[in-house]
Amino acid sequence: MALLYINNNGEVLKNEGATLSSANRGHLYGDGLFESIRVKNGKPLNLDAHFMRMIEGAIALKMRVPKFYTTDFFREKVQELLDASSIDKGGRIRISIDRASGGTYTPESNETTYFIEVYPINNNDYKLNSKGWEIDLYSTMRKHKSPISNFKTKNALLYVMCGIEAREKNLDDLLITDPKGGILEGSSSNLFVVSNGVLYTPGLEEGCVGGVMRMSVINTALENSMKVYESAIMPQNLLAADEVFLTNAIKGIIWVGGYRTKRYKNDTSTKLIELLNKTL
Repeated sequence: MALLYINNNGEVLKNEGATLSSANRGHLYGDGLFESIRVKNGKPLNLDAHFMRMIEGAIALKMRVPKFYTTDFFREKVQELLDASSIDKGGRIRISIDRASGGTYTPESNETTYFIEVYPINNNDYKLNSKGWEIDLYSTMRKHKSPISNFKTKNALLYVMCGIEAREKNLDDLLITDPKGGILEGSSSNLFVVSNGVLYTPGLEEGCVGGVMRMSVINTALENSMKVYESAIMPQNLLAADEVFLTNAIKGIIWVGGYRTKRYKNDTSTKLIELLNKTL
């Protein structure tokens, strides 16, 4: 395996041993956000959309974003790492923006630092899972809507605990819910429900993460004459659905095989992942 590299706020280092300062506020307080980006043919996918969400998230966290933080700047830095790490097919990127070190809960500054990691993955194209995932609802903790609900912040314990409980229950994932019981998303994905050929997904106003793949799927569906509605999703909608699938930037589409005793097919998810592979 080729040696991998990271970029710690402008310094390119081998990805071995400690590469992050112990005073990093993302490490100490979860005071940061991140983007997970898929690589195809050695190039990042949807980087413009990821960059825009990252900057919007930084502004929501009251961080001071430097003028040189542009799509072209991060594209150059990402490509430098991909080339140095010999990733010329499938891969994944994680870009973090953290508030500058200093202070305790109240920071000394709102300046920012960045950190970029790259890793290879086996598949160049998106590949649909061969066995449908088994899911249920997560109600131990609820997600409350807030000004930062739509972003991927490092305050991620809700998602961590959701993933742990799914594993404890021998399930592939659990769906995160809001205080009223509405379904928002999976532990690392957005949710789509298909009924009578129509796609439904929770709207951003419900409080789900504004996933880049979520929007790619919506746009791809609309471009191919599929109807898509953003709306509240309740547990009874899962029981009435023909299909359920999850989306994220790294895996693309994950079809769900069952929710409790309900079974699903995967016609729409199969069609959509084929379309994504042609267009992305």
